[in-house]
Amino acid sequence: MTSGIDRTDLIFAAQAGDPVAIKRLLTVCQADARRYARRHCQASDIDDAVQESLLVISRKVSGLKAAAAFSSWLFTVIKRECRKLERLMLRHDPLEDDTAERQLSCRTDDALRIDLANALESLPAHYLEVVLLRDFEELTIAEIAERLGEQPGAVKSRLHRARELVREYLLAPETVPTAPSTH
Repeated sequence: MTSGIDRTDLIFAAQAGDPVAIKRLLTVCQADARRYARRHCQASDIDDAVQESLLVISRKVSGLKAAAAFSSWLFTVIKRECRKLERLMLRHDPLEDDTAERQLSCRTDDALRIDLANALESLPAHYLEVVLLRDFEELTIAEIAERLGEQPGAVKSRLHRARELVREYLLAPETVPTAPSTH
């Protein structure tokens, strides 16, 4: 176990940008990070939360104001990662993906192309624009943001919503056209 003085020295060296100190510091604090993550994360998210947290720590340790605040900062980062992973898990339903995949795989390629074209045509112009720029012209989010004069976050949000609308369109129950009445 590393003493408090050694850990403080490691934090100072890591803040100064010493890559060896950063690596050692991450190794030293990994057990604490894992222990804390066990209390705040779902069991399946512990490894991911610890890994993501240590990555954040390695990138941002130089901005830490006081070495004494390191432990509380580490725990705050871990708790944030646990919450982020939990939100992702609650939003994602693997059964829904399987159902969607089965539903789409039953269609012929031509039918799927037609449905996709109809889904894209149904999008409002501002959604269609970001989908075309990203998925057809293969521009990056930054390039789209620059072209549209928007913030990258706004572009990401719009692209996500556009894709959700396309997905909803493709997965909507097909309506069977009714025959015109002869009366």
